[in-house]
Amino acid sequence: MSQGVRRAGAGQGVAAAVQLLVTLSFLRSVVEAQVTGVLDDCLCDIDSIDNFNTYKIFPKIKKLQERDYFRYYKVNLKRPCPFWAEDGHCSIKDCHVEPCPESKIPVGIKAGHSNKYLKMANNTKELEDCEQANKLGAINSTLSNQSKEAFIDWARYDDSRDHFCELDDERSPAAQYVDLLLNPERYTGYKGTSAWRVWNSIYEENCFKPRSVYRPLNPLAPSRGEDDGESFYTWLEGLCLEKRVFYKLISGLHASINLHLCANYLLEETWGKPSWGPNIKEFKRRFDPVETKGEGPRRLKNLYFLYLIELRALSKVAPYFERSIVDLYTGNAEEDADTKTLLLNIFQDTKSFPMHFDEKSMFAGDKKGAKSLKEEFRLHFKNISRIMDCVGCDKCRLWGKLQTQGLGTALKILFSEKEIQKLPENSPSKGFQLTRQEIVALLNAFGRLSTSIRDLQNFKVLLQHSR
Repeated sequence: MSQGVRRAGAGQGVAAAVQLLVTLSFLRSVVEAQVTGVLDDCLCDIDSIDNFNTYKIFPKIKKLQERDYFRYYKVNLKRPCPFWAEDGHCSIKDCHVEPCPESKIPVGIKAGHSNKYLKMANNTKELEDCEQANKLGAINSTLSNQSKEAFIDWARYDDSRDHFCELDDERSPAAQYVDLLLNPERYTGYKGTSAWRVWNSIYEENCFKPRSVYRPLNPLAPSRGEDDGESFYTWLEGLCLEKRVFYKLISGLHASINLHLCANYLLEETWGKPSWGPNIKEFKRRFDPVETKGEGPRRLKNLYFLYLIELRALSKVAPYFERSIVDLYTGNAEEDADTKTLLLNIFQDTKSFPMHFDEKSMFAGDKKGAKSLKEEFRLHFKNISRIMDCVGCDKCRLWGKLQTQGLGTALKILFSEKEIQKLPENSPSKGFQLTRQEIVALLNAFGRLSTSIRDLQNFKVLLQHSR
């Protein structure tokens, strides 16, 4: 081999090595470089959210999720899929959800109905009365019988027009209490055609998107050369604010769920003992801008946008819980008082955040058009909540239903501001109500978003340490 050829070969080797180092360095810093700055459609920056979540929200919301009132969630995991023939449930053992034994459920939760978040005097007669009063909502003992009867009547009021979700019937024999702490959200191995069809149906049929517009990375999209999804985002930016917000909420929810799976991945199993933890390779596959052709950082920004929406809802609903009539009732008076104090403390933090999303910018056009658009928005989201009954993995279905219901409850709150402002201090309200199921879903869903943002910070550290 001639000296010139050897030099050329050596030069190419050095160039390849340099290129490899540049590429690896780029991959490690990619999340920090691209998931920064001010979010679209609001005036909040990502660094402010990171700091606020890390130092104020995350420690408290994690503690709240461990309280009895918020750890038990009643759900029907046996509702049939209303849109297509089911593929059959996942047979992977980690897909299984262990229902909570009757003996483990706190008496105040077990004895009540869907609206029982208020306190009844702890005597047998009133507990029996409460059992008989469907959705009575466990009012405190100072209320008159007339007020109790009025509340029962109001609870029968069909408020489905305000719901953004298809709610499970808690009276159904198929509905069971699940201990969320014993059934954590994590990677179960559920994937493939069944999982893809759920998300494809959500995006393709419920996000105001025409069939002629293809999502980035959609395997069914025709080859478009170097487009890499830019035509999709050109189309998205041409939509009205409300429809852009809708897409970002769904994309943010999807990103959050994917982050949970990456952060709680089955790393190994030795002698039947599984080891769960963060999987950097899986994180890169789902969010790295090179592997996702720039889509990953956009998804993560939508996660922050979703966080802002639910944060705003919590700040708006605070007056509902600040009333003396409301007591998060489990039957343990001391713990119930501590739980409410912690919840109100979280609400105070949410109200102190200086860069909230302004929901008044939505549905602000002419009244008739705005009302029609809001109803279309609500029905699209309600349809998505029904699609969650098509998820084949029980654990994925559990957390999908909870987080969808939590977001639906947040939307219900944001568009009920007038009703919340008119709430009476010492009596129930017909204008705005939350069931216990909605309350538990709302706070746990926000807790999952808070955890997602914390997980993202952890992945940034892991990527730095991998240098």
